[in-house]
Amino acid sequence: MNLVARCWQALVHNFWWRVLALVVAVSIWLVVASEPELSTFATVPVEYRNMPDNLEMSSQPAETVTVELRGSSGELRSFGENRQPFVELDLSDITPGVHTFSIDNNDVRLVRGVRLVRAFPAEVRIEFDRRLARSIPVKVRFTDGSAVARYRAVPESLVVVGPAHHVEKLDAALTDRVDVSSTPGTSEYHVNAFLDDAFVRFQSSSEVDVTVTTTRK
Repeated sequence: MNLVARCWQALVHNFWWRVLALVVAVSIWLVVASEPELSTFATVPVEYRNMPDNLEMSSQPAETVTVELRGSSGELRSFGENRQPFVELDLSDITPGVHTFSIDNNDVRLVRGVRLVRAFPAEVRIEFDRRLARSIPVKVRFTDGSAVARYRAVPESLVVVGPAHHVEKLDAALTDRVDVSSTPGTSEYHVNAFLDDAFVRFQSSSEVDVTVTTTRK
């Protein structure tokens, strides 16, 4: 009888704990369910993943979009630094050309209880091109009025990387202007080169050493 009594006592004890847990769960649900549903607008970042290694974006990608979100007031108020929504676009199947991405619920990462109503813009269009690396000559620039007899740049060419159509249009990498007006004779200068295309970058360093011989005016 003692064993039966202890088992019965344990069963009754666990039963009341289960009833208490159920009451707490129902209370929380009632609080959440009673919260009014609201809408809000947020500007969220766009993230791109799985870009093929042999491709480059050849048009300016969208960095942010504005989304209309709907959910309980409690969930919308709880957005913090670690719970901010964002748009995530998968580029794994991309080929060269212009591609349009429609932004829907599958692309917006939201917390539970919040849903996407619409996005502004609703679509993102991006052009992709094959990646190309190419060596182009370095063109040294001098300040106006410089009397340059001869000069030599090291290196004479630099390798640039980017979307093929952009890389193919580049004729040279230009250096910052070298001012030799106050240093007659032969002098050495350390300058940086730059590119007239934001979609193209140097494969490595853009530094150039220039040896210049000037003549007196």
